[in-house]
Amino acid sequence: GRLFRIAFFCAMRVLITGGTGLIGSSLTEFLLKKGHEVVHLSRKPAEQAVVRTYHWDIRKGYIEDGALDGIDVIVHLAGAGIADKKWSPKQKELILSSRVDSAELLLDQINKRGTSLKVFISASGISYYGLKTVDHIFSENDPPSEEFIGDVCVKWEAAADKFTENSRVVKLRTGIVLAKNGGALEKIIKPIRFGFGAPLGTGSQWVPYIHLHDLVRMYYFCMVNEVEGVFNAVNGDHITNSDLTKAAAKTLGKPLWLPNVPSFVLKMIFGEMGDLVLEGSRVSSDKMQGKGFSFDYPNLGDTLRDLLKS
Repeated sequence: GRLFRIAFFCAMRVLITGGTGLIGSSLTEFLLKKGHEVVHLSRKPAEQAVVRTYHWDIRKGYIEDGALDGIDVIVHLAGAGIADKKWSPKQKELILSSRVDSAELLLDQINKRGTSLKVFISASGISYYGLKTVDHIFSENDPPSEEFIGDVCVKWEAAADKFTENSRVVKLRTGIVLAKNGGALEKIIKPIRFGFGAPLGTGSQWVPYIHLHDLVRMYYFCMVNEVEGVFNAVNGDHITNSDLTKAAAKTLGKPLWLPNVPSFVLKMIFGEMGDLVLEGSRVSSDKMQGKGFSFDYPNLGDTLRDLLKS
């Protein structure tokens, strides 16, 4: 077994867009440890980059020479943060164009340069199904929402689908990524640590989540296994905002004594974007598990013990 596997190990050259973000940086580290080569595309390559970073300019349709040479896999994570700023018309345009135009530029350049790509893996979001708190458990077969954020996911995935002429395509509809540093958990636990934690709105909105470690493993699983199409990147553990807040406080040994943060306050602060935290659906992970993927952190207790231990 082992010798046979080593003999057939092929180092891949993986290009990651959005490689310095929460998911991209963890995925980079994971792939390097496995012996693969990783390069990044960035609008502003940093001086102290971990891996070779090539410049690209989406508006100008430019990708630096050498970036696509010998690439086996592209992982497309680039896109303006959904929750970075209030959703003004300009911000909505940026959220959409940063995902779609970047994918179209990659495809155009791959075709021009004749890159023989094996796999294109694109991030997407569970907001494909819309922002609504209902009992239905959404699977990959459910129709998209007509809200702004659902529409973004539809167009994002459509841009990824254009790569099917060149390569295998996988789209991962990602839930709320829980990680040690950064992301949603950091925002949730900050007030709890200071004794001001409270569920948001009714607290009954579902929080479809995944441990960052499992998400990175899922990306790798999709690289090395013959899977294609769309998958929900959540662990299928159905918890609410209230469950998460209480479990985090318990794990940290902190009391929760404040009433829930009223919905209208969050709506006043965040506008339409407030629905990101006030609403949430249940999402199935059955399709991915059916392909043979198993979660190291399938439930909230294990997840929080791992992420919140000092």
